[in-house]
Amino acid sequence: MTKAGPLKGRAARLARFVPSGPNTAARTPFVLLVVVLLGGGLIGLLLLNTSLSQGSFKLTELKRKTTELTDEEQALQRDVDARSAPDALERRARELGMVPGGSPVFLEPDGTVRGLPGEAVAPAPDGSALPAAPAPDGGARPGAGPSPAGAPLRQLAPAPWVPVDPAPTAPLPAPTPSGR
Repeated sequence: MTKAGPLKGRAARLARFVPSGPNTAARTPFVLLVVVLLGGGLIGLLLLNTSLSQGSFKLTELKRKTTELTDEEQALQRDVDARSAPDALERRARELGMVPGGSPVFLEPDGTVRGLPGEAVAPAPDGSALPAAPAPDGGARPGAGPSPAGAPLRQLAPAPWVPVDPAPTAPLPAPTPSGR
């Protein structure tokens, strides 16, 4: 026996496992398709993971900004509450030179005045009322109370009084394009 004989047998056996001929050509597109699908899937997962990470960072930033804005809103609300407290309003009004008003005066629908109008009087530091300052022209101010001569208050002309129906019973007609 020659040495070539046993090699032929081995080569024949190995040839069964190595594809050759038309079978190789049929497998190539399938292998390429599988590789492309796997590669595309991996790239898709990478892009999806990156997008989710960006969304997570943005969400964290928005939560931080929301917390800051909520804190700022609460600080501003505390400031508004402190400035709108009655004692703070009174102190600020006195700084601006305002004085408490006198008794109220009402205007009736027929035009008559109910009550006695007068100027507000600034309280003195000891708590007593200071007299009202005279008008610059030396006379009484209109609507500031009775004149020095004791003349009656001037009456205002009656304002037109129109009753208001709080809930109309019929709907108003819709305007027409022709303007009629």
